[in-house]
Amino acid sequence: MNKKLVIFDLDGTLADSIESITYCGNDALFKEGLPSFGHEDYKYFVGDGVAVLVQRMLEAAGDKEMQHYEAVKKNYETIFKEYCMYQVKPYEGIPELLIELKRKGIKTAVLSNKPHLRTIEVIESLFGNTMFDIVRGQMEDMPKKPSPDGVFAIVEQADCTMEEVLYLGDTGTDMQTGKSAGAYTLGVLWGFREEAELIENGADAIIKNPLEALTYL
Repeated sequence: MNKKLVIFDLDGTLADSIESITYCGNDALFKEGLPSFGHEDYKYFVGDGVAVLVQRMLEAAGDKEMQHYEAVKKNYETIFKEYCMYQVKPYEGIPELLIELKRKGIKTAVLSNKPHLRTIEVIESLFGNTMFDIVRGQMEDMPKKPSPDGVFAIVEQADCTMEEVLYLGDTGTDMQTGKSAGAYTLGVLWGFREEAELIENGADAIIKNPLEALTYL
């Protein structure tokens, strides 16, 4: 396929961060007297930025009117600054995939709906500051995924064409992002969502472990 750039989602694709998100979310809810939820719940709360995460948490907690929205969002953001890396680790096979991409001279990038500073913190903590050529989290001047704008910005910075891009993600939002940008889009099964969601949202192919991505280069 002659790919020159691989763009990765972060949570659920590069990093197993569900412990951190669950801890911070439940603490934010607890401070407002609201119930907590398990890892499997948070796998479906996450993926579309902090605002949507908090909305989904509150809906599940029974606050349909979002009366606690501002308080819980503020709580979450404060707690997350401290516990962003709580028990976060790379998925098995990800370091090996990144090393092989570097060996092949293929550029690598991260596009996440996690806030930009937290995205950088996670990437540098797990992989150092030289493994990825471009890292972009959610920023005020750029629409979040599933908007393709972040992909376009990365591709322009990497000086390649969309036909030369491979996009990896674990949610329907990621599949929509990659497909709407025109990138070849791989759904990954080691993350937060199921195969059916990935296929329904346009995945070009499905992979079960990170090193399988090498066959699509």
